[in-house]
Order: sequence, then structure tokens, then C-alpha cells
Amino acid sequence: MRPEEITALGDLAGEAASGLAGQIAEMHKGIAGRVWRAVGPMALPVKLAHEQIARGAYSVARGITRTAVQAPWRAVSATQSADAPSIEVTVAGRAVVGALNGAFGDTLVRSRNSLAVPMTLRQGGHDVECTAAGLRRAFPHATPRLAVFVHGLCQNDDAWRMGGARHVPYGVRMQVELGYTPLYVRYNTGRHVSENGRELARLLDQIVERWPTEVHEIALVGHSMGGLTARSACHYGPDCEWCGKVRHVFTLGSPHLGAPLEQLASATSAGLAVLPETRGLARALNIRSAGIKDLRYGYLVDECWIGEDCDAFLRTANHYFVCATLTRDPDTLIASVIGDMLVLRASAWSHHARGERMRFPIDQYQHVGGANHFDLLNHPAIYEQMRRWLSSRKALPAAAA
Repeated sequence: MRPEEITALGDLAGEAASGLAGQIAEMHKGIAGRVWRAVGPMALPVKLAHEQIARGAYSVARGITRTAVQAPWRAVSATQSADAPSIEVTVAGRAVVGALNGAFGDTLVRSRNSLAVPMTLRQGGHDVECTAAGLRRAFPHATPRLAVFVHGLCQNDDAWRMGGARHVPYGVRMQVELGYTPLYVRYNTGRHVSENGRELARLLDQIVERWPTEVHEIALVGHSMGGLTARSACHYGPDCEWCGKVRHVFTLGSPHLGAPLEQLASATSAGLAVLPETRGLARALNIRSAGIKDLRYGYLVDECWIGEDCDAFLRTANHYFVCATLTRDPDTLIASVIGDMLVLRASAWSHHARGERMRFPIDQYQHVGGANHFDLLNHPAIYEQMRRWLSSRKALPAAAA
């Protein structure tokens, strides 16, 4: 690991330890407050002295805890060579960085932590320079058809190769069988979906403008949060050249209507915040990133925060919705309760109620039984359905100028 990466990990650990001390302080305050209320006004002098002593003690404890945790990391960092390999040279290292960005990505950005990843185009585990020359070097066999892959929460571009040698990745098969050039995007999944949507719109604008050959068609493929990010980019890029070339949008297990686990976390946090004794636990739970909190209702553009309509489905593109359940029958009780353990079918299909008219033609929805959320990243049955859609469904015409 590079020295700055070791220091960044130490800073993150130190802040986490300091936060724990703060949560203990808040729990102490809540318990003490209940005692003072029971004793009554006669205890006011003791109460004031106790609060002053406790406030000072916990302030010192937070500082000492932060320093004590950070110090060993900084010591190790000082012994590391400046040209040491990055943590990201290995798949495992990149996975750790992706997970940290998903959990605390907005905090990493605010604190300017060097582990915060920017949005980049990736090829073979490395960033691609989005200049005309850089794109020519990275894609010597560029085609006019692009397939843009956008990963989900706590992941990175390596996620699309899940399954290893057992399954050929979607991008490789689309390149060989359908003539698409696969493009993989990596981004900080802990930021707001709307922030990543804007950045993705700008990145795609640069790519299309500087692509080695004229781009005729774009297919967006998003897994989980990646599907929301792709839709968000379409919302923020309607006046861009690239957006007018998007003909197909695949969302694989995307929580268009929200994710149950985040809804549970939000409800738990609200419940813990009711009592002073557990308010510190609520604050700890609320440390989760803005990106995770967006998954409560599937927020994807700024308008969602103020209750405005945020449809964000392109009229010039075919939209396809794929969900997975651990059972083969999507209508069984267990399937309706647990879905793919993370995203229920109604949310993955953006379909509010049984019996309600589907937003798109029924053949643009697919259920894959006996699979989980992460199987959606690289599953033969899903690819075969994607290939059928791309091969048989005529691309919609571009919007009128």
C-alpha cells in the first residue's frame, strides 16, 4: 500500500473510534438525564457540575481515542516507500476500497480522504484517460455501438466478472456476438445518486465526443444502484449528444421504488432516536452514506428530495427490468417477502401495485428464479434474455430536434 493510503485508512479508523466515544457520551447523557429528572430540582448544582465534568472528559476521550488509533497507521505509513504499489493493484484491494466508498463515500469526499474514488472509465482494472488519444489506445477496435456498464453499491468495475471462469461476462459476449464495445464505469457509490448521475452524464458526453469512430447507439446496463445512476444520468443529459443515442436501458435488480433493508435501517434509526438513552445509537446508524440513504425510496435526481415528479425514463430508449428471487415461482409467499434478499420484484420492475397497468410492454420485464441479487451481475439466463431483447427489438427512433 502507498503511504497516503495507509494514512487514509488510519484517519478513517480514528474517526470511527472517536465517533464511538461520542456515542457513549450521548448514551451517558441520556441515562443521566433520566436520573436528574427523577431526583428533581434539588439536584441542580450536582447536575451542572456532572455535565461539565462529563463534557470535558468525553471531549478529551474522543481526542485521545482518535490519536491513539491513528498513530500506529501513521507510523507504518512513515516506513513505507513512496513508490510502493497501491492497494488497488489487487482485486481484493479494489473490493475493499469499493466497500469503504459505498459505506462512507460522502464522508471520504468531505474529508478529502485519498481513498475516495472519482468517477472514471475503466479498462483491465485501470483508469482510462478520456481524451481522443487515450480512448484510441484503450479501445483500438472501437465500434459505433457502446454498452456502458454501471455497477451497484459498494462495488467496482470488477463486479461484472463475478462468477469467474464459470461464466463469460456480459460485456465480452456483447462484443463478440453483437458488436458492442463494452465500457465499464467506476464511481463512489456513497455519494448521492443524483451527484453520480450528473458526473456520469458529463463522462458519457466526453466519451462520445472523443470516441475513435462515430457513435450510433448506446446501451446502458446498470446493476442495483447502477440502474438508478444510469437513469439519473439520462435525466441530467437530455441536451447532450450521447443521451440522444441511448436506445436500450437495462436495470438489473435496481430498487426503483426503494430497498427494504434501507427502509428498515431508516425506521430503526427513527425508533432509536426517540429515547435519549439510544439516541447515540441512532446517530451511529445514520453515519451510513448518502448513497445508501437514497435507496430508501429509490431517489435518483434532486427533484425527488422535494417531492416533485422524477420519472427519468427516456422516451427514445427501450427500458428492460430484471429481478431475481431465490424461488423459481415469483408469485409464492417467500418470493414476495424476500425477493432477491435486497430488492423486491415490485421495486425492481418499478411497478407499484398488482393489477396496475405496466409502464412498458410486458415482454420488457424478466424474472430469474433460483438466483440472488449478485447473480444478476453475470448470469447466463440473464444474458440470453438481454441478447434476445437486443437482437429482436428494434431501437426506438431518436427524438426530433
